[in-house]
Amino acid sequence: MQDVVQEELALSLKGRDFLMLVDYTPQEIRYLIDLAIELKRKQKAGETHHLLKGKTLGMIFEKSSTRTRVSFEVGIYQLGGQGLFLSGNDLQIGRGEPILDTAQVLSRYLDGIMIRTFAHRNVVELARGATVPVINGLTDLSHPCQALADYQTILEHKGKLEGLKVAYVGDGNNVVHSLMMGAAKLGVNISVATPEGYEPDANMIQQSKEHAAETGATIHICRDPKEAVADADIIYSDVWASMGQEAEQKERELAFADYQVNEELMKYANKDYMFMHCLPAHRGEEVSEGVIDGKHSIIFDQAENRLHAQKAIMAAIM
Repeated sequence: MQDVVQEELALSLKGRDFLMLVDYTPQEIRYLIDLAIELKRKQKAGETHHLLKGKTLGMIFEKSSTRTRVSFEVGIYQLGGQGLFLSGNDLQIGRGEPILDTAQVLSRYLDGIMIRTFAHRNVVELARGATVPVINGLTDLSHPCQALADYQTILEHKGKLEGLKVAYVGDGNNVVHSLMMGAAKLGVNISVATPEGYEPDANMIQQSKEHAAETGATIHICRDPKEAVADADIIYSDVWASMGQEAEQKERELAFADYQVNEELMKYANKDYMFMHCLPAHRGEEVSEGVIDGKHSIIFDQAENRLHAQKAIMAAIM
């Protein structure tokens, strides 16, 4: 019976876009996590797994990246396919070609498209025009690949997901939006502490709470980092000023002055807490060196799992 369910899940994912976690059921998300863990095992064991032999992935980058570019390019290669780096400056969309036209043209050449961009509407428009699967590598609203890798990492370290508490301290950005939805879908409790004016998007909070009601998860938004971190299993932080917000750096440093994740704050977490950060990190700003480089930190396991989670996404939908 279990094999039948897995086959049905695999069939349900073929040809789908991967834009936001809200589009996927809890069972589908867990299937992708389990597939990522299996592909990771195969890679570590040196077992060939060319599930996408002869396939090509176009990778559009309007935002630069270390982890996204390398993990997708290496991932498609390990799956037996090939990745094409497409800078926004090199494509005609950088000169005003409609995204719908670009989508239709690329669909004639490629088996899948990944885009890392600013406005979320760009990835939605690309997916609307494409006839091949589109993967959201990051937008200003959502970072679903990161969240999938994060929950894979938590499962590997904690042995379970349901009932755990994740505490996020910092800016209510695209990363926390996907973390909240992932928590809601997977039965994870999440508590988010942000300064006034930097809360997660209200619609994203509402959507997450609606799905959390179905799994028994809780979504809690507060001001006090200590309240968020109390009895938490996972502590998560991100930069105070993301790419494109550099002009707000000084203003944000003042607003987030009391939101550093440091040894004092960690006293409120569970003793076996894990620290996570999607990187790049600014040591001494959003997190102290003692925490990010300490024994509880799993940031590099987390970074590695971007490779395996994204391989699972590509293998499933392409």
